Amino acid sequence: MNFTANISKLTQLWKANAPVATYVAIRSPSTSPCLCKNVKAGILKGTPFRTLPLTYDETQAPHYIFDRKVWLSWNTSNLHNERNRIAETTFEDLIIRKFMYGTWHGALVSEVIIKRRHNMIILAFIASVEHVLQRQVYFLQGYTEELLSHWLKCPIKVELQCVTSKEDVVFKRI
Repeated sequence: MNFTANISKLTQLWKANAPVATYVAIRSPSTSPCLCKNVKAGILKGTPFRTLPLTYDETQAPHYIFDRKVWLSWNTSNLHNERNRIAETTFEDLIIRKFMYGTWHGALVSEVIIKRRHNMIILAFIASVEHVLQRQVYFLQGYTEELLSHWLKCPIKVELQCVTSKEDVVFKRI
C-alpha cells in the first residue's frame, strides 16, 4: 500500500470514532510549490508610481562600491602596526553618525562622510535649510564641533554644504 492510502484509512477511522469537536493534526508531507522569485540583494525594488527618491550614492549597484560609490569613512587603522585602534575607530564612527543624525534631525540629506587626517577628524555632509534658519545652522555646526572634540579628545572640523530643499539632491526616482 502506498502512503496516501494509509493516511486516508487513518483519517476515516479517526472520523468514525472521534467526537465532532476534536481536531487532531495529522502529519503529511508539504505539497506546496516552491516560490521561485528572482530576489537580488542590495538592489532596490521600484515603486509603482516612481515615488521613492534616491541620491547618487543610493542608485549605484552593490558591485560598484569601489568604482563609483563615495567612501563614507576614510579609515587608516588597518595599516601595518596600527592594530590597537581598529575597534576604537569603528566605535567612534558609530558614535559620530548617531550624534549627527540626532543633532541635525531632519536636516541631513546625505550620508555623513568621516575623514581622518593625522589627529583631526573631518565630517562632510549636505544639510537642508528648508526648515532651519541660517543662525541655527551656524549654531549646530559649532555645537557639533565642540561636543565631538570634547568627547573624542581630538579636533573636529565640519565641512557643510547647504541646499534649499531635499529635492535638490534627488538623482532619480524608482
